[in-house]
Amino acid sequence: MKPIQVKDNVYWVGGIDWNIRTFHGYLTPRGMTYNAYLIVDEKITLIDTVKHYMFEEMIERISAIVDPSKIDYVVSNHVEMDHSGALPKLMEICPQAVVFTSVNGEKGLKAHYRPDWNFRVMKSGETINLGRKSLAFVHTPMVHWPDNMVTYCPEDKILFSNDAFGQHIASTQRFDEELPCDIIIEEAARYYANIVLPYGAQVGKALEALRDIAIEIIAPSHGLVWRTHIPEILREYEKWASGQTEEKAVIVYDTMWGSTEKIAYAVQNAFENAGIPAKLMRVTENDISDIMPEVLMSKYVCVGSPTLNNGIMPKVSAFLTYMKGLAPKNRIGVAFGSYGWGGQSVGIIEGILKECHFELLENVRIQFIPEKAQLQEAALKLEGILNDQIKTNL
Repeated sequence: MKPIQVKDNVYWVGGIDWNIRTFHGYLTPRGMTYNAYLIVDEKITLIDTVKHYMFEEMIERISAIVDPSKIDYVVSNHVEMDHSGALPKLMEICPQAVVFTSVNGEKGLKAHYRPDWNFRVMKSGETINLGRKSLAFVHTPMVHWPDNMVTYCPEDKILFSNDAFGQHIASTQRFDEELPCDIIIEEAARYYANIVLPYGAQVGKALEALRDIAIEIIAPSHGLVWRTHIPEILREYEKWASGQTEEKAVIVYDTMWGSTEKIAYAVQNAFENAGIPAKLMRVTENDISDIMPEVLMSKYVCVGSPTLNNGIMPKVSAFLTYMKGLAPKNRIGVAFGSYGWGGQSVGIIEGILKECHFELLENVRIQFIPEKAQLQEAALKLEGILNDQIKTNL
């Protein structure tokens, strides 16, 4: 359990969970890390901790550098227990340490742990001196909790970015150039789409607040440390925070006897004939957390279900509820589905897409088993609507 040097006298001392496959209700197929950082200076400082079951791993890494009882300062950027879970045990070892946090951070830590710790609440813009290094604090509320803040070391140009720029990857590598950049960006997108997406406006404000800060390293609370591909991840965050999308579609559906699936393929043909790439994702085969990164990047979100008991298929309903909570903006929706007699499914889907504030295109709704001619007609009609949409936006 060796620490890893990030810069002179700055070390990663977190924990690696190789086996975790779900977090916050979404899949983590590559595992995850809980990142904590130790600064060795006149005031020995630990920035964040780890989830409670990673405590021994963190302490072993810290102990390879300094006696943990000598820690003077602990910075708590975020109350959530994947960051603060090991804090009570740590404070038993170094009870004299000062805990630096935001005003909401103090409230949250007291609510979670009922501690008798020496808190020091930091306002946004305030700094502390560690000796040769210093730390400045910038509040980033609702990215993605009210207590969130980031910490900046100007001497090393390190931004300890909390949940921002994080990814869930369990790896022996700690730096972004040590793994393929496309994999790290993919996991950063999955993280953003499933956790941070509702707070795009707040992310935009945080990016603006950090715009004039010289950054050589971004050290997030999860995943790889950014030091080579910082321009790339900043560019992606700017795009995600502003709601920018690509001219492509994701088609999310479930089917009972195959009829709605046939319509899904007709919808895909319409998009591709209009020159718009489209990806099919059946909810029984794709977890909703795997679908959300596609929603994050897609201008068009198409959702289909047959009618089941005057409603829609359960997993389609779960996806729509999940997506609505994550509140993607500036999307265009298409509802589609088959039915036997009641036929309520398409209207239900359209109602939820309206609640998501999507612009809606004409739906596709076919009774019983679609004939080839019906599918071709539906595809041709949707293709025409899409071509008109493209011309309008030129």
